[in-house]
Amino acid sequence: MRIVVGISGASGAVLAIRALEALKAMGHETHLILSDAGKMTIAAETDVPIKRVESLATRVHSNKDFNSPLASGSYRTDGMLILPCSIKTLSAVAHCYASDLLARAADVTLKEGRPLLLAVRETPLHAGHLKIMQQAAAMGAVIFPPLPAFYANLRSLEDMVDNMVGRILDRMGLRNELFRVWQGPERGEKREG
Repeated sequence: MRIVVGISGASGAVLAIRALEALKAMGHETHLILSDAGKMTIAAETDVPIKRVESLATRVHSNKDFNSPLASGSYRTDGMLILPCSIKTLSAVAHCYASDLLARAADVTLKEGRPLLLAVRETPLHAGHLKIMQQAAAMGAVIFPPLPAFYANLRSLEDMVDNMVGRILDRMGLRNELFRVWQGPERGEKREG
């Protein structure tokens, strides 16, 4: 599959890095759009160099490049996820304000009827945040805040990241083994890829 991965400046850069690692291991073609704020967040939250993050993608697109194929609906993709998704990026998507490639690619994804998942990373939320989440959802976006599944008996931060990323990829239709499918207490089993 051809998946677009957008990284905005919201906290949670480790989730995007883990998603790119998993998608690469699964053999999917990935197209990365990394905002300037996303680069700053990666540097602030992780020890992973930007070049290493970019090397996980099949192709990297400048957030300023409106000549990118991702700016056109004729370039077929199988969907897009923005992970993490800042409120600024959510607002751009909800208001069709395509001032950069990240927002334009999301708008293209919606207009072409392809899956768009927004891993909105903000808390607490005020009424304006909730309003634009509802607006984006009404347009077809999946709002998927990266929240831990405490019932999964996660033992470490790495377990929590894998669980969240696994659930996000699964919601995009990408089966994986990063999380346990709920089978009831004590019966969860890893999903087969």
